[in-house]
Amino acid sequence: MTMAVEKATETPSAVIDRISLVLDSFDGPGRLTLAQIVRRTGLPRSSAHRMLERLVALRWLRREGRDYELGMRLVELGSLALHQDRIHRAAIPLLRDLHRATGLVVHLAVLDGSDVVYLEKIGDHLATAIPTRVGGRQPAHCTAVGKAILADRDNTAVDLSDRRTRFSIASTAQLVAELAKVRAHGVAFEREESLPGFGCVAAPIGPAGEAVAAVSVCGPMNRMAFDSRLVAPVRMTAMGIWRSAEGGPERVAPTLQPLRPLRGGPAPRVIGPNPATLQPA
Repeated sequence: MTMAVEKATETPSAVIDRISLVLDSFDGPGRLTLAQIVRRTGLPRSSAHRMLERLVALRWLRREGRDYELGMRLVELGSLALHQDRIHRAAIPLLRDLHRATGLVVHLAVLDGSDVVYLEKIGDHLATAIPTRVGGRQPAHCTAVGKAILADRDNTAVDLSDRRTRFSIASTAQLVAELAKVRAHGVAFEREESLPGFGCVAAPIGPAGEAVAAVSVCGPMNRMAFDSRLVAPVRMTAMGIWRSAEGGPERVAPTLQPLRPLRGGPAPRVIGPNPATLQPA
């Protein structure tokens, strides 16, 4: 009788909310048991079990024994969402150029609430040292990509209590000062604020004052150049992505002077003309 009443009174929006609650419980590594999902969602055990089995049948989840994990249908939909995203589609060739030019890990990210969500990550052996992933989140104020976008947003609430290292921004005054620098120079820096030993340089993507995404290069601090050697190619890549997304014909290749290589590693390649010959955009 209770089950019949529950089904009769449950609205479609309530069902969607419950499904979202269940899927959100998988935000993290590893599989989950029914008991863990009930504990994380607060749903009645019988309701959670019915919903899980239906999601397994629809391939949104996958079950092995008593454990559940995200299913292939979500992988398919996530991949399709990226494919349909015009910024991501426009960015891919330019992100590859930027990685080849710098030898550093390249990220494409958007702002979601007070976090950044990564849409793309391109890198070689360095990529494994930086614990970011496509679809992963980081507090925006701890990242260069986040600060690049936040500088264009006036009313975004930021939880400064979520710090990743001792170098992370810790006060409103510090954040305001940092974002003012980003607006003044059109580029954001991160120095060990999200990961000890690593830094990033990022630029916003979008019309002036209305950033929709950001692109960055990241690597070990002894390989980072917080000057025109990285600022120029990152900014040019950001401009090229936006022009391509808007349907412009130009494809802007990143330009880079040689950087001091990692100890024992090859020097990064130089792609494009000499930065000294570039005119300001």
